[in-house]
Amino acid sequence: MIKLIQATPQFGFRLKLVFSDHSWGELDFKPSLQRTGSLLEPLRDPIYFARCFIEMGALCWPNGLELGTESLRQKLVNSDALHKSGREAA
Repeated sequence: MIKLIQATPQFGFRLKLVFSDHSWGELDFKPSLQRTGSLLEPLRDPIYFARCFIEMGALCWPNGLELGTESLRQKLVNSDALHKSGREAA
């Protein structure tokens, strides 16, 4: 089972995500943040957005929002942004 092992904030509500199989990609969260919802509201602040962390393989924020590895990887695949080589992820 592939797990999320690193999430690094980038400019403009983007995160560089690295997975246990050494694949990686940059995911733009700006479209998701345009939706409504009490858990998404705090993430519209760039400083709060950057407070993401990984817990038990899920991407999390302090307000309780959790995103699973499979859905994150699928979004990267769908946008043709998942890179298979781990060498560029450093």
